[in-house]
Amino acid sequence: MAATTVLFRSRVPAQRLKRAEKILEQLGMKPGDAFNMLLAQIELRKGLPFDVTISPAAVLSSAQQADQWTEALGAY
Repeated sequence: MAATTVLFRSRVPAQRLKRAEKILEQLGMKPGDAFNMLLAQIELRKGLPFDVTISPAAVLSSAQQADQWTEALGAY
């Protein structure tokens, strides 16, 4: 039996959608695919898959980024 779906409509700035569609096309995706992935991540994480804050995140140097990469994933 197929999963039940619903139509979700939202207003977004036309230029933002156009720019995003160009990127998503290169990934072989449509905006609906990306939105569905966002909703799946919200379900999994029980929240947004990124920080929402008014405080800017610290910008890491290349060395700091490399250290975090190695710590998280190991050396390559």
